[in-house]
Amino acid sequence: MARKQRGEIRSWYEAPSAPVCPLCGREIPEEQRDEHHLVPKSRGGRETLTLHRICHRQIHALYSEAELEQSFPTIALLLQQPGIQTFVKWVSKKPPGFYDGTRRSNRRR
Repeated sequence: MARKQRGEIRSWYEAPSAPVCPLCGREIPEEQRDEHHLVPKSRGGRETLTLHRICHRQIHALYSEAELEQSFPTIALLLQQPGIQTFVKWVSKKPPGFYDGTRRSNRRR
């Protein structure tokens, strides 16, 4: 029986694909993953979603923990907000590993 050439051997293992950010729809590289509590942990929230770090920080820059708990406990509700829509439109054109500093909204000061 002849040995297979090295190039002919196929591995059965496939590395898992990167998760996709439910906010911006881009793949999330390992170094850019943050866990977001839909209801803030300080307010009893347990359920989390994996988001891009920049997306996660933008959510917290725009909304207080009270607002997140009372008005935006789901990604669908967040995506209906004009501030998030503007951000998603902008960031969705960036490469998956893109990160830029996030500034707090003047509204929260």
